[in-house]
Amino acid sequence: MQAELQSQVAFYLTGRTSAESLDAVGGLGLRPALLAGYRNLATLRYDFPLILSQKPGSALFEPLTGAVDAALAKLAEAGKAGDRVAKQAVRVESEIRAMVAAGTQGTFSSLWDQAVSRLGSRGITGLADNVKPVRAAIAADGQLLDCSEATPGALLRHCWTRVQEDRASRLRDDVARLLLKLSEILSAEFAHSEAGLSAQNLKASVGNTYAEAIDFQAMSRLLLKTSKRSLSKSRRDRIRGLIATLKGHRFAPSKAMLAGDGEPYSFVFQSCGQALKAYRERLPKLVELAKALAVAQLEIDGEYSEDRHDALFEGFSAATLEAKDLARFPDYLVCAKADALDAADSAKLMEILSSGLPMKVMVQSDDILEPSPFGGRINVAALSRQIVSTAMALNDVYVLQSSASHLAQYRERIAAGLAFAGPSLFSVYSGAAASAAEVPPYLNAAAAMESRAFPAFVYDPSAGVDWASRFSLEGNSQPEADWPVRALQYEDEALQSQTEQVSFTLIDFFSCDARFASHFARVPKAKWNGSLLPLRDCLSSTPSGMPDKVPYLNMVDADNRLQKVIVDDQLVREARRCASLWHGLQELGGIGNSHAVRLLQAEKSTWEEKLRAAEAAAAKVAAATPAAAPVAASAASAAAPAAAAPAEAEAEKAPSADEAYIETPRCTTCEECVRLNGKMFVYDGNKQAYIKDIKAGTYRQLVEAAENCQVSIIHPGKPINPSEPGLDELVKRAELFQ
Repeated sequence: MQAELQSQVAFYLTGRTSAESLDAVGGLGLRPALLAGYRNLATLRYDFPLILSQKPGSALFEPLTGAVDAALAKLAEAGKAGDRVAKQAVRVESEIRAMVAAGTQGTFSSLWDQAVSRLGSRGITGLADNVKPVRAAIAADGQLLDCSEATPGALLRHCWTRVQEDRASRLRDDVARLLLKLSEILSAEFAHSEAGLSAQNLKASVGNTYAEAIDFQAMSRLLLKTSKRSLSKSRRDRIRGLIATLKGHRFAPSKAMLAGDGEPYSFVFQSCGQALKAYRERLPKLVELAKALAVAQLEIDGEYSEDRHDALFEGFSAATLEAKDLARFPDYLVCAKADALDAADSAKLMEILSSGLPMKVMVQSDDILEPSPFGGRINVAALSRQIVSTAMALNDVYVLQSSASHLAQYRERIAAGLAFAGPSLFSVYSGAAASAAEVPPYLNAAAAMESRAFPAFVYDPSAGVDWASRFSLEGNSQPEADWPVRALQYEDEALQSQTEQVSFTLIDFFSCDARFASHFARVPKAKWNGSLLPLRDCLSSTPSGMPDKVPYLNMVDADNRLQKVIVDDQLVREARRCASLWHGLQELGGIGNSHAVRLLQAEKSTWEEKLRAAEAAAAKVAAATPAAAPVAASAASAAAPAAAAPAEAEAEKAPSADEAYIETPRCTTCEECVRLNGKMFVYDGNKQAYIKDIKAGTYRQLVEAAENCQVSIIHPGKPINPSEPGLDELVKRAELFQ
């Protein structure tokens, strides 16, 4: 055993394996044990594919699963969907997901019909009729989008188009209204002019029916004597100029305006340099149109004064434009790849963000793991971290970072970023790293976020004036912890069910990438012994001296057999560094804030000092006057802060080991227990779970809820029904959580 330990320690320190005691992992097809259940995504219900809705007023996009669930809930409420309908609708959904995963493209409605037809051809009777009301209850329709390298760009372009179409439609309506009113002003002047009141024009306006009965010459002379309405030449010229400008603009014109006169401006670019160049070239035209819109409204309202407004609008320039003026025009969208950002384009990106230009920039990362050019350290999302940190430091840039796997959960945040009156930055990891080809992009992207390699967060300057209002870590698993903790369930050699609490760390994410295979070594099962230390324990401790245990990672092979794989010190150092960076984000998000902790400790010290002083004073009084000891003790008790009373009361209420309970204040609202039994487990006003009715479920459900709980806060206690089947096994499983 000593020789085996030496070999394992040598690998941990140097990354070199000994053929006799350790196996290289390259070619073994290993993956983190917590990913064992996700080998065939097409058989699972998750956020993808997405329906890119085209319907005005609807959500920008919607997960296929969410659309089906919402339809089934609606039908069930009306009493029109039983278990058979629900199961067959989910079959159709699963078939669509498999088709999309295989490369089939099309809209939701077309793929729904194809899926129903395919399932019907396999002999599933009554399916077409059963699922027809489900399809009718789903209003969303549009292209279906799977999770791939193309997903972030396609999704952002779709959302941007929807948001900008609303804005462009409003601009077109405004221009059409102004043109109509300006034309009416000129028409009214013409109607009262000599030409408009000529006998020939009057006769043409009446038509042939009464032409012989009216003396148009006499009518013309009479009307010319009474007509006093005319425009000054300067106003007439100004209105004609406004009409020409409004008709000739290319920012969001109607098709009629541009007939044979060029194409509308395009606002989607692949580089910051191209977008910035186009913005500068178009800026004079934008200023001209903004000025025309303002002057036209004054003319229509009859409020334009040449003495006051001529000088004002003579100096109208880009510097005059305010955010509300720019908000009338389309924003620019830049979809750039992080690996294509050279020094020049990076500088252009910073210029866009720091200048407050109306541009929405998506920087897509396809690979966030790369060795440092200076050796030693591994860069983990270094470029994206640098970009988003700089953007947030500017204080007025909307920033959203997320893996592609979680974009559906950030639908409202994406819409808010696209509607934000100023620059927005979207940093997205696609999960499509070529070196992680054995893991689907969706799973790889989710692993990056779960492992804190690419955490999700939002910085919204419009949400408030402080970081507590602006910055959010919502969407990350168990944000209060260094690493998310999951229950790993497996069968041992005796076919007995086992449960182990396992952290998903940066090293798990590294293990999905073939480039880092040399940093791992498999320990043969015969050599599993006490020298192996769970990775979570290693990362939570500070190393000192020569290690006597080596950290290992639970992985599974292609047959889902559990393997123990040790990892070298370089990856452990990177994981600790990743945890440190995560701590920085936690502070920004108000989790474990060091300033708050320091203040709390100071208040606690002050409280303790006051308590000691009160006790000392009471003791002094008691020593001087023995008969007054009860009074002194009472005085000391009264001098102690009142906050002690609730703590004592809480201690009295603490449940016994036999009683089932939840540590409600630590609940992360993962919904695992509520989904398992919504009558036994319910949420309080803070959406944190507690046990409402212990008799509304079984002891098995209590144990399963404890095993599935992400933060291990459910304590099953002892069974209340001694007749429940399988109690011996359940009680043993529950011991881990008591």
